[in-house]
Amino acid sequence: MQSSEPRTSASGMKNRLRSLRTERGWTQADLARRLGVSRQAVIALESERHAPSLDLAFRIAATFDRPIEAIFDNPHA
Repeated sequence: MQSSEPRTSASGMKNRLRSLRTERGWTQADLARRLGVSRQAVIALESERHAPSLDLAFRIAATFDRPIEAIFDNPHA
């Protein structure tokens, strides 16, 4: 049975992936290739359905040449 409640982020972690990706003119598939993940993984991250692993968060930060904190909001701060 499906819940009627709205789906929320597993971690509550907001991110700027979509805006950073589109600023560079990259598709979701382009970003997925650069990160070594599936396009579906990029979709899940951009829609905030899933939080990245620490390893993936570091790869994302390196790909965009920004600190993790400039990409992901810390829900504990």
